[in-house]
Amino acid sequence: MPVSSLDPEIARRLKRDESGLVAAVVQQHDTGEVLMLGWMDDEALHRTLTSGRVTFWSRSRQEYWRKGDTSGHVQHVRSVALDCDGDALLVRVDQVGAACHTGTRTCFEAGGPLPAVVGERAAENRP
Repeated sequence: MPVSSLDPEIARRLKRDESGLVAAVVQQHDTGEVLMLGWMDDEALHRTLTSGRVTFWSRSRQEYWRKGDTSGHVQHVRSVALDCDGDALLVRVDQVGAACHTGTRTCFEAGGPLPAVVGERAAENRP
């Protein structure tokens, strides 16, 4: 991975995969809608934290890509949080246009729901 300007204190807290990447879940800041999942290395996170726009590491192209540079579907950063284990990021954004490369609002529309048994809380655990 390239040398990064990421704050060493933040870098120390990250638990990266074998490729040096951390999963970044992208969520619409005002609705809570989950838009997509991307991957970041230290430099992509640094660029995201310091530019106001989301930058990912493309595992297929092996290069950085800033969301919206070619499509116009920009993600403006509202906040970034690291999970308790340090192995995932939650990036809250103001999404302009589609988040998915297929043209849908989210990357979870095209795949559709999977058949899953719906669980219920026991009556004694309900508010």
